[in-house]
Amino acid sequence: MKRRTAHRAGAERREDRGGSADGTAREKAAECDPPVPGPHWERRLRRKDLTAVAGIRAELRALLDRWGEPGRADTAELLASELVTNALVHTDGGAVVTARLSGGAAPAVRGRLRVEVRDFLARPPTLRPDVTGARSGNGSGPGVEATATSGRGLLLVHALADGWGVRAHGVGKAVWFELDARAP
Repeated sequence: MKRRTAHRAGAERREDRGGSADGTAREKAAECDPPVPGPHWERRLRRKDLTAVAGIRAELRALLDRWGEPGRADTAELLASELVTNALVHTDGGAVVTARLSGGAAPAVRGRLRVEVRDFLARPPTLRPDVTGARSGNGSGPGVEATATSGRGLLLVHALADGWGVRAHGVGKAVWFELDARAP
């Protein structure tokens, strides 16, 4: 397992549960906060390397060893797994995963976690809220069938994250989520 220090080319503005009609928050480069110092790691993943998902969970678990109320680190692992799997399954390139804790050098049961998965496909992900198998209420297309074994990743992110969104990043996009150490 390689751990790398994450370096951001620019800072980002945080948004919580707002944004576009599909539930994602869109970030504007002109409205930015500086990155918050704290423990972090970054890992590059090869294209279609689904075996790397378990490694991402283990690295995140190690980073979150003393972070958050009971269950928060488990939620972070689940959401990170979903975003990484989406990037590897639905794009033709690899991905870069970054996790950062705010709140100082060793935030124990405090601070905010941000996990970001960058890929090389500019098309934004689609949140499909209909799990009945019928067409979605707005007529935009099919939802997720009730018996389907996939298609619910972004629904989980939307339901469990304190904030999440999508932003353009170079030749692709970054899908991110944030969790506070304490449950809302």
